[in-house]
Amino acid sequence: MKVAIVGLGLIGGSFALSLKLNFPSIKRFGIDNHPEHTDKALKLGIIDEVLEENQFSEMDVVVVSIPVDKSAHVIQNILNQVHSKALVMDMGSTKGQLCEAIADHPKRDQFLAAHPIAGTEFSGPEAAFASLFRENTMIFCDAEATRPELHERAKGLIAPLRMKLKYMTARGHDKHLAYVSHLSHISSFMLGKTVLQVEQNDKTIFDLAGSGFASTVRLAKSNPVTWTAIFKENQEEVVQALEEYIENLKAFKAQLEDKSYSDIHQQLAEINSLKPILNGILNK
Repeated sequence: MKVAIVGLGLIGGSFALSLKLNFPSIKRFGIDNHPEHTDKALKLGIIDEVLEENQFSEMDVVVVSIPVDKSAHVIQNILNQVHSKALVMDMGSTKGQLCEAIADHPKRDQFLAAHPIAGTEFSGPEAAFASLFRENTMIFCDAEATRPELHERAKGLIAPLRMKLKYMTARGHDKHLAYVSHLSHISSFMLGKTVLQVEQNDKTIFDLAGSGFASTVRLAKSNPVTWTAIFKENQEEVVQALEEYIENLKAFKAQLEDKSYSDIHQQLAEINSLKPILNGILNK
């Protein structure tokens, strides 16, 4: 089997390394918009060969892991070139606009919209590691539109990773991810911005920062190119999530101004119900 990886950063590179570990007979080709990433991936053994544009027709599987605002155009172009039994799948963090864009493509049944719920704040080929996806969740969106045998091929490629497979609609995926992923990144970026603004006037602030600040703002180290594209593609759902989040912040501010500490305590105690959920996530 020949597999092509388009986009050799954390996600694409880690998937390629998982193939290398679990399916050593698979030949891995790769390409990235940044030539230096392609070179590094080759040197690090993430891929076996650099993929040439005219080789898509030879691939049995093509995995696309690029900024989500570029995915629709790139995937349509790839579908135009692959042979009739090839699987094309993406691993981006938004699905709604992508699935709408390719809905009428003649080879739509050869495409599978996938999203591994896995990642770190690091990027590039150097950040990739083979166990990134292991025992995490994989979401398949609008999977009924994918040819059954190609759906099974995708499941086979992730089977050794023991991923929990979840099925969602593309639009449902984007709504839920706006709250549990996209909003948390915005919060981290904006907290970082707020602290940097204060730091301009008070150079000691980072001397006082503890593990709470470090863990909360960790996501602010994430790739700006990746996350600007995600916010662009999921703008409607992210705005809705932000509106609800801002209302909660305003309500908390009002409670502080009114010295309503018993209300604050009760609210915090209710939010503590997240503890078992968060412990489950952190202990995976």
